Amino acid sequence: MRCPFCRHPDSRVVDSREADDGQVTRRRRSCPNCSRRYTTVEEAVLAVVKRSGATEPFSRDKVLNGVRRACQGRPVHEDAFHLLAQRVEESIRATGVAEVPSHEVGLAILGPLSELDEVAYLRFASVYRSFSSVEDFEEAIARLRAVKARTAGKDAPPPGT
Repeated sequence: MRCPFCRHPDSRVVDSREADDGQVTRRRRSCPNCSRRYTTVEEAVLAVVKRSGATEPFSRDKVLNGVRRACQGRPVHEDAFHLLAQRVEESIRATGVAEVPSHEVGLAILGPLSELDEVAYLRFASVYRSFSSVEDFEEAIARLRAVKARTAGKDAPPPGT
């Protein structure tokens, strides 16, 4: 790490701390040349590989904008958008891969969105999966109903109680 004051090519780490739930590391450094101290912030970069092959940094704001568009006119609170975007980012970071295909980001959005609002899920899925017919919607609705039935079965009390 170059010293920002004298441009010396080396530094000594005095202290390290995690911030933002371990997503960022703040390091206090000292320059052996000029003895000045400075702080650096290190964050693991998560890149998204688009269909075109271009790579760009993961953006939680892009997730938020896409989910907001899908939820437009739906009774969904702003906090729910941020929680969903956080869940998506955490699930993608949990894969441990530095570059993730954009397709994986979309899949990571679909699960939490189906729990948040079914209509918004269908809107997002119709664009993301390029629905081209009524049958595509019917299949998506059938999958939603099947998941809902499985979940309802888990919540039901055991027989005989």
